[in-house]
Amino acid sequence: MRQKLRVAAYAVCVRDGQILLARSPAADGTPEWVMPGGGMEHGENPYDTVRREVEEETGYHIEVTGLLGVDSSHRVFREGIGRAVDHHAVRFVYEGRIIGGELRNEVNGSTDLAAWQDLDAVPGLVRVGMVDIALRLWRERPATGRLADVMEDAE
Repeated sequence: MRQKLRVAAYAVCVRDGQILLARSPAADGTPEWVMPGGGMEHGENPYDTVRREVEEETGYHIEVTGLLGVDSSHRVFREGIGRAVDHHAVRFVYEGRIIGGELRNEVNGSTDLAAWQDLDAVPGLVRVGMVDIALRLWRERPATGRLADVMEDAE
């Protein structure tokens, strides 16, 4: 069985009752909303990752104002008809404040749209589980930085 570790960093940017989200196609092509952020490059600090990824996906420059928590997901699945993959994801979730740049869509990247969404509308959006995890970390701010009851497959 092949093992795969993915480390990523995401930003929760909220202002005026809205959250900044990006849209990405699911495996079946269905558009779904995701947190701005993404995978760390080798040797990169997660703090730098989140700032780079938010700028790439939304056009905004952010100030990281705090670490909300770290989420971990572990599952085994098959890649197509290939062998099983033991996948472990570690995700840093930061709070960010927009300090510059202009909202724009990513070109030739993993997302195709960036937009502000009303916080009240999020439950009705087609979204990945990480959106809910990030929002809970932002709302609850657990002292441990961990949501103990989160299912580990909320990729």
